[in-house]
Amino acid sequence: MSRSSARYHHGDLQNALEEAALELLETVPAGRISLREVARRAGVSHNAPYHHFGDRAALLKALGVRAMGDLIAAQEEALAAEEGVVARLTAMFGAYVEYACAHPQAFALIFDPEYCVPGSPSEEMAALISRNEELLASEVADLIRLPRFEGRDPEALAAGLWATVHGMSQLVVLGHLPRTASRHALTALLA
Repeated sequence: MSRSSARYHHGDLQNALEEAALELLETVPAGRISLREVARRAGVSHNAPYHHFGDRAALLKALGVRAMGDLIAAQEEALAAEEGVVARLTAMFGAYVEYACAHPQAFALIFDPEYCVPGSPSEEMAALISRNEELLASEVADLIRLPRFEGRDPEALAAGLWATVHGMSQLVVLGHLPRTASRHALTALLA
C-alpha cells in the first residue's frame, strides 16, 4: 500500500482527530486550531476531518465535551479520595483549579459560549453539565447539615461556591493568584 493510500485508512479516525486536536489545545487557544493542522497531526488527508466533523466548530464542540468529561472525572477522583464534607469539597474544588491550571485552553473551551451556548448546550454537554451540577449539589446537601452552614439556601450556596472556585481558577490561570494559594483559600472559605 502506498503512503498516500495508507493516509486515508485509519482504525478510529474520529478519536485520532480528537486526540490530535487535544494535543494542539495544550499549546494553542481553540480559536487558532484548524482542521487542516489537526489532520496533519493525525497523519490523514486534509479532507478527512470533514467525514466526522462538518466544520471546525463541530470539532471544538466535541473537544469541549471531552474536556468537560475530564474535568468531572478529576473532581470525582478527588472526592473519592477524601472523607468528611469539608475535606471532600476542598479536594473537589482543588481538582477544579488544578484541571484549569494543567489544561487552560481546554478549560476555557468548556465555558466558551460560542461552543457551549449558555442555556442551549449540546445534548452531550447538557448531560455532563447536569452530572457536574449533581456532584456539587450532593456535596452542598451534606455541607448544609453542618451547624455553621445550616439554614443556607443550597442552590444559592452551590452557585456561590462554584462562582468562587471558577473565578479563582481564572485568576490562577492568568497569573493573578499563585497556584499554591488556591488550596489555602478553599480551606478558609469552607472552614
